[in-house]
Amino acid sequence: MTLHESGLDPARAVLDHVLDAGLGWSRKLRRGQIFRIVDLEGNQAVDTLFYDADDPSNRYGAVDTIREQGNLYLTTGSRLLSTEGDVLLTIVADTCGRHDTLGGACAAESNQVRYAIEKKYMHNCRDSFLLEIQKRLEGMSKRDLTANINFFMNVPVTPEGKLTFEDGISAPGRYVELRAERDVIVLISNCPQLNNPCNAYNPTPVRLLVWDPE
Repeated sequence: MTLHESGLDPARAVLDHVLDAGLGWSRKLRRGQIFRIVDLEGNQAVDTLFYDADDPSNRYGAVDTIREQGNLYLTTGSRLLSTEGDVLLTIVADTCGRHDTLGGACAAESNQVRYAIEKKYMHNCRDSFLLEIQKRLEGMSKRDLTANINFFMNVPVTPEGKLTFEDGISAPGRYVELRAERDVIVLISNCPQLNNPCNAYNPTPVRLLVWDPE
């Protein structure tokens, strides 16, 4: 883990928004802007995707990012690469220490397979992504939803190569901060998952802040 605090003042942010659990959110970040996600109450999963604003087909590539940094987890210094090998953002501060790249987003299908058949109709991150795309991201569709980052989520890999969803390692007020290395679109689903004990069955809000370059 690489913990690194930020010196930025929230009072100087150009955006300061609280996003409730279960909701989607999107915004264009200009090159050089700093974007912070704050885990307000602890152990909330923030499912996130990034796209090149000039060409959304050039989007965050989980495989490319993992391969180039030689690590499954993200923290300070991690560069988020696109499917074309471009650096979209760099993590410049992180007080959590590790973020998941493998767990993916909950969906109607995964909820019924992982938990119970009757869970199929519960709200889920894939639906939040799709609703946000339909409302605000013209020209994009479900084809643009790929493997996402789960900020603050703890998904260890066992020696046998299996994934386990464990209690979170985050805590109230911890945050991750990213610098946009080009104009990018950020797409978030603040996870509504009620079936996983990692968040104590209590999805919670997160705080989103943006600063202009100094």
